[in-house]
Amino acid sequence: MVRPLSYDLRERAVKAVESGESCHAVAGRFDVASSVVKWRQRYRATGSVAPGKMGGHRKPVLEPHRAFIVERIRQTPHLTLHGLKDELAARA
Repeated sequence: MVRPLSYDLRERAVKAVESGESCHAVAGRFDVASSVVKWRQRYRATGSVAPGKMGGHRKPVLEPHRAFIVERIRQTPHLTLHGLKDELAARA
């Protein structure tokens, strides 16, 4: 995943827009495409140019099967991942 651009760059770009320069001109000068528009919107809404949370929360897909998986591994330590996958598929 790509890292957010620096806080310093975001601040300088937003300050340039706040001082009257167009978003398009600032984006060209700092070579940040249309990000300046988003940064300015964030600044106006929150007072900060800090990046938002990246990524999302992923629901634990195997959690409902946890007890079954743990028991199968306890019973058969040499069980392969493919074998476990097949057993889980058969249960569904």
